[in-house]
Amino acid sequence: MNDDSAFYSLETFLASVPGIVPPFGHGFEKESLWWIKFSIDIENHLAWHVDQELAHVLNYLSVSERLPTVFKPVSPPPYMNGGPGKFLSWIIECSDKNAQTGYGCQLARGAASKARWRRREMGAR
Repeated sequence: MNDDSAFYSLETFLASVPGIVPPFGHGFEKESLWWIKFSIDIENHLAWHVDQELAHVLNYLSVSERLPTVFKPVSPPPYMNGGPGKFLSWIIECSDKNAQTGYGCQLARGAASKARWRRREMGAR
């Protein structure tokens, strides 16, 4: 499964989340590790809510069982390139060879319904 179509549902979902900005980078590594990289518009008023929600769901949804996904920020050296508005990106990596890209989409979709984002916009939880 080394083609772009493997990422279609995950990219479609992420593009619908407030503040997430395409284009997406993605790929497969050894042992079926997959990754997807994207930007979050840090000026968007929901940006840090999106960051927090995805970090929780993709890193620590289960306290008793570690997930095969990791969500983290990545950046080139800031002293060479500039600030986070242009050079800070986020990456989702999955190390489970049995978990396809749809797994990350299922996890993220469960916590990031549009209704939840609308409530956040209005200041409610």
